[in-house]
Amino acid sequence: MNSKEKRNLILNGDLYKVIITLSLPIMINNLIQTLYNLADGVWVSKIGSVQFAATSFVWPVNFLFISIGIGLSIAGTSILSQLVGASKYEEANKYSSQLIVISLICSIAFAILGYIISPFVIRLMGGTGELGVYSNIYLRITFLDMPFMFLFFSFNSIMNSQGNTLMPTILSGISAILNVVLDPIFIFTFDMGIAGAAIATLISKALLALVGMVILMRSSAIIKPSFKNFKFDKEIINKIVKVALPSSIGQSGSALGFMVLNGFIASYGTATIAAFGMVNRITSLIMQPAMGVGAALTSIVGQNLGSNQIDRVKEAFKKSLKLTISFSVIGCIILLWQSDAIINFFIQSRDDGEVIVQGINYLKYIAVSTPLMGIFSVFQGIFQGSGHTKYSMAMEIGRLWFVRLPMILIFKYFTNIGPSGIWFSMSFSNLIVCLYGLLIYRRDNWQRKVIA
Repeated sequence: MNSKEKRNLILNGDLYKVIITLSLPIMINNLIQTLYNLADGVWVSKIGSVQFAATSFVWPVNFLFISIGIGLSIAGTSILSQLVGASKYEEANKYSSQLIVISLICSIAFAILGYIISPFVIRLMGGTGELGVYSNIYLRITFLDMPFMFLFFSFNSIMNSQGNTLMPTILSGISAILNVVLDPIFIFTFDMGIAGAAIATLISKALLALVGMVILMRSSAIIKPSFKNFKFDKEIINKIVKVALPSSIGQSGSALGFMVLNGFIASYGTATIAAFGMVNRITSLIMQPAMGVGAALTSIVGQNLGSNQIDRVKEAFKKSLKLTISFSVIGCIILLWQSDAIINFFIQSRDDGEVIVQGINYLKYIAVSTPLMGIFSVFQGIFQGSGHTKYSMAMEIGRLWFVRLPMILIFKYFTNIGPSGIWFSMSFSNLIVCLYGLLIYRRDNWQRKVIA
């Protein structure tokens, strides 16, 4: 199905078919990436629990910088999908070119900055001893793949805005397989340890981005960026930034919150950090269908809003909710039913009994809130697709800074329940943020188009 046929399906086809057609490749893509992360975690956990804890410990730092790329990608999908829905193809081409160049410039600057400040940030977060050493090794190498990651974000944004969610999935799948193959080679064969895991990821992402850019420039899709006689367009850049900035702030605010959260978790010991990292990988696997629906909703909302079909946008939202809740309830049942077996499978070192105990406890808490996490994804999809990313920003930041972290502080200093206070706070915050999302949705302010 070419881009014009996808556009016709999104604007006129059966919405359940549209949602499944667009979300299925995204689900597969996310599933592949999550399986890779789990495989990567398993390989690293074979080295030791400290090395595994280091990969989880530095994730928010890396994500703080990546959030800018995600914000640009969300802005690109929202704006470009509305332009496609309005049949403004030439304008879409101009926006896509500006998007790629902005992304590349930002990513190079962040890669250099991140590499320099890594040791200072790790010490600031409380990473000392072996945890600090391994965290610095891993984080510095992961910063080097940032330009490639940002380029692929742009490729993904341009493709998704046209309803082409399959090509990014194919490329991501190939990259993930390559990553899984390279991991044990660099970690064990070349005896590079945790550095080997980061280098394997760097190589895989570099190839992914380069192939994506070649496909983008040679494709016959609706949107085709051109850099011949390229000049920065102030008006276009302002519009991209206007949509991207709230989303980036939301993502980065969330990342900063997780950095603070990691500090609290680290105070309970390495076992708690390791349990937190492993369970998050497991729940990410279960949540892929719901997250896929939310991501697909972004382009569905954008194109239909661009063609002034607001009733169809609302119908897509309601049907996405039904699908997401169904998927999430099934995931919740699986996690509660097989919690012990799941944790024992993914924690390979038999010396880490405390990690297993805490992992099972956390998994049971977070399983109950999986339907709420799915609903959260759908709200994000409709607010981002409409270009009103200030609402998705409020949900990201509010969930962490105004609910989760204050509750964790209360449990830590005024109770004796230990890490369970963290697990409960994370689950309860999902309920509060979904109630906020429902309130914003009913106000209808998100219905205004960001592109005239």
